[in-house]
Amino acid sequence: MSKGLLADVGELELIRRLAGRLGPARGVVTGIGDDAAVVRPTPDSAFDLVLTSDAVIQGTHFLPDSDPRSVGHKVAGRALSDLAAMGAEPDWALIDLSAPPDTPAAFVEAVYDGAAGLAARHGLAIVGGDTARSSDLALHIFAVGRVPAGRALLRSGAGTGDAVYVTGSLGCSIAGRHLSFEPRVREGIWLRESGIVTSAIDVSDGLARDMMHILEMSGVGAVIEQDLIPVSPAAAQAADGLSPVEHALHDGEDFELLFTLPAEEADAFDARWHAMFSLPCTRIGRITANKGNLILSGKGGSTPVPGCSHFDHFRRGDRP
Repeated sequence: MSKGLLADVGELELIRRLAGRLGPARGVVTGIGDDAAVVRPTPDSAFDLVLTSDAVIQGTHFLPDSDPRSVGHKVAGRALSDLAAMGAEPDWALIDLSAPPDTPAAFVEAVYDGAAGLAARHGLAIVGGDTARSSDLALHIFAVGRVPAGRALLRSGAGTGDAVYVTGSLGCSIAGRHLSFEPRVREGIWLRESGIVTSAIDVSDGLARDMMHILEMSGVGAVIEQDLIPVSPAAAQAADGLSPVEHALHDGEDFELLFTLPAEEADAFDARWHAMFSLPCTRIGRITANKGNLILSGKGGSTPVPGCSHFDHFRRGDRP
């Protein structure tokens, strides 16, 4: 049995240890290490199922005085964002509720109204779940989507020379957008159907850390152009000692799509995207052969991106 507390082990190491205990399973196309798992129901299936789960916990993902419908929106939105990053069409979801007995029933009902409203807009049917007594209020969602067999967008396909793109704008989601974001489901499906996207992820840990996830899984490096990073209005107006770019790189919970595609396809892709969507989609850099190295390039030169470590739920000193 492994020694040490979770605060010493850390989240990523814990995941690695637990994954090593699970062993092989029938029909797994993509297991632990991506935005969602991908499984094939039968060897000759025309589609793969995309499976994801997430937690939204009071004090970590929302405050006690948060609007309950917005909390429910976030519950459904986090799962839908994972499906979007895989290019999956949403199908079904289960939500488990853990709550203290003195939680107002009206609050919980409003949470579910918020979740059901967003889910319905994207074709995700909430079909059940479970309830349990606990000391803290938490909601856990499990969702299923589908993609044509072998077509899920993964973190692992980026190649040297690929262009790097991100949708929307980034930074300071804590100003309110982390409870009201729109998961990019339609855009994710369109990216998968385009047939040219080589890797994808949703921006939940911050641009820098999520870019590193792609680099690690793809065995490549990247250069990001500082002046091209789309900074949110909230990040541009923040007066907390951090630059707007620092917020965009590290804040997290933007739930935009970060993806790569061959550079020779970029100009045609730009034209097709702008004809299809009003949502901004910005080319912010390129993939390099410099494995594991994320470089920020700007007027002052090029430097390694600092602070790529992600928020860790268990490490001492990390905070929501």
